[in-house]
Amino acid sequence: MELYPREWNDFGDRSPQDLPAGAADRDLLEKSVKRTLLHEGRIVRLEEDVVELADGSPARREIARHPGAVAVLAYDRGADELVFVRQYRHPVEKVLLEIPAGKLDAGELPLDCARRELAEETGLRAATLLPMHSVYTCVGFSDEVLHLYYSEDFRAGESRLDEGERLHTVRLRPEQAFSLLAAGRIRDGKTQIALYWFMAYRRGSALPPESAE
Repeated sequence: MELYPREWNDFGDRSPQDLPAGAADRDLLEKSVKRTLLHEGRIVRLEEDVVELADGSPARREIARHPGAVAVLAYDRGADELVFVRQYRHPVEKVLLEIPAGKLDAGELPLDCARRELAEETGLRAATLLPMHSVYTCVGFSDEVLHLYYSEDFRAGESRLDEGERLHTVRLRPEQAFSLLAAGRIRDGKTQIALYWFMAYRRGSALPPESAE
C-alpha cells in the first residue's frame, strides 16, 4: 500500500509546490475555529488562532502574517564574483553577510521586487532574473514566503537605500564564499540556501533556472 501520492516524486515543472496532503496525513490537519488580531505592525501582523485538531481537541497557534520577500544571488561571471551585502540585523544584534533581499510592497510582484531590491541595495540593474526557489522561512510561526532569484545579466548603477538602511556591498569569489559557509561564518538562512544551490549548479547537479521574463 502506498502511504504517499505518486506525484510527490514528480518535480518535473521545476516550480516550488507544496506537497499534497495524502490519506496518511489526515490526522495531521487542523481547522481554524477562531482568529484574534494581537498586533498590527508595519511589516507583520500577529494573530492567534484557536484550531481544532483531527481528534476534535483544541489548540492555540500564534501566527506572524508577512507580505513575503525576495532575495537575489548575483554572479558577475566576468570577474568570477558573487555580490553580497553586510548589514546590521537588530533582532540578533549582529552584522551579517547576506545576499541582497527585501520585502514585497503591497501589490508588488516578486520579480519586480527582486529587480528593485537588487538595484536599491547594490546599484545593479538586472536585465534578466531567473527564479531559483520559493521557500517558507519559518513555518512554526510565520506564513512568509521568500522568493529566491539568480542573475548573471546586470549592469552597474547607483544604489538608493531606504531611509534608515545602512549596508556595505561585498564581492567575493565563489571559493571564498564557500569557505566562509563551511566555516560557519555565513549564518543567514537565505544566503546559505542560495550558496548551496549555486555550488550544485556549478557542478551540474542542480536544475538550471528558467527565465522569469
